[in-house]
Amino acid sequence: MTVPVRRRGRPKGFNDPQTQNVVQSLDRALDVLEALASPEGMTLSELAKHLAQSAATMHRVLATLERRDYVEMSPDGQIFHIGPEAYRLGAAFLRRTNVIERSRPVMRELMLETGETSNLGIEKNGKVLFVSQVETHESIRAFFPPGTLSPLHASGIGKALLSTYDEERLAALFKGATLQRFTANTLRTIEQLREELEITRQRGYAFDDEEKAAGMRCVAAPVLNVHGEAVAGISVSGPAHRMPDRQIKRIGQRVIEAARLVSNRLGAS
Repeated sequence: MTVPVRRRGRPKGFNDPQTQNVVQSLDRALDVLEALASPEGMTLSELAKHLAQSAATMHRVLATLERRDYVEMSPDGQIFHIGPEAYRLGAAFLRRTNVIERSRPVMRELMLETGETSNLGIEKNGKVLFVSQVETHESIRAFFPPGTLSPLHASGIGKALLSTYDEERLAALFKGATLQRFTANTLRTIEQLREELEITRQRGYAFDDEEKAAGMRCVAAPVLNVHGEAVAGISVSGPAHRMPDRQIKRIGQRVIEAARLVSNRLGAS
């Protein structure tokens, strides 16, 4: 059986940023999907205001997306949410990311051993994208459902990933950036972040000490691929009263072991 040759490459001008290469209606539909990604959803008027578009335009886009099951309406007919077809496409991305499948059993063991929620995240456009989670059975717990985005500088996984980046990549990532403050413990300057990353490299794990959310802590370590590149971060997150200072080093060592095990399964030496 002859396998057809798949042509490589992209059309001439594919990366041209000029607007003539943008399909405006498609661009607008993607704006709608991104806006509706929040768990609360949006009404038609809220969406029109958020995207600075007319209600009539938004109604046409929503009707098209709803017909294809990319958005769906709440039972009361007022709120629009992401639909099942959008989830199916997102799941295709997760299936392509081999690290998720390889890490799942390790995350489950990590949760059972520490008693806290285990998370897996990757770097996506300068943020942490949480792609998998194994929740603790405790009633009070950290909750980062797949698809949640978090800033790199105020995340255990984010700092674990950043600790593997070279100086050139760090400089490009934070050029002209200011570090958003979430709590009194959030790192405020690039200099503080660099110092924290050096500590992270020395001990092998990153520590989020209530830096994103007051009362919540996180310990994380990077997952490496066969080339020694950080492709993800694995973490344990939970309330500060169940993760006191005396427990952090023990949890850190367990997270390092979990990250190393997943890395080995990805071919890392």
